[in-house]
Amino acid sequence: MTNPIGPEIYWAILTAVFTSLLWVPHILQRVVEMKPHDALRDPEHDMPTKAPWAQRAVRAHTNAMENFPLFAFFCVVIQMTGAGDSMTATAAMIYFWARVAHYIVYTLGMPWLRTPIFAVGFGAMGAMGLRLLGML
Repeated sequence: MTNPIGPEIYWAILTAVFTSLLWVPHILQRVVEMKPHDALRDPEHDMPTKAPWAQRAVRAHTNAMENFPLFAFFCVVIQMTGAGDSMTATAAMIYFWARVAHYIVYTLGMPWLRTPIFAVGFGAMGAMGLRLLGML
């Protein structure tokens, strides 16, 4: 039995997988910086990492986690209602790549690019919502 998924769900799954891996660089930095024993015995993260890029990576991951539920909601509703079309599929793809770019530029410390890239992803998600409301 096959369960075909729409392209929006495909991009939501890729976004979920990507987002679920964003903690890895920060944790590896903590292990290198603090040594495994100290990094593993700091469950409350009372000792922040000294690397500015790793601090930015944590904030980028938090931002991705905050935005994912709304994106996933739109993707699921599009799948459930059969409202998907080439525009919603393209918007879902744009959202994914915008999130990848956002993490990279946020971690590298490029605020002049971070905000416009965030806006592109937010706009793609907004287009999906407007399509569901019949306004696009």
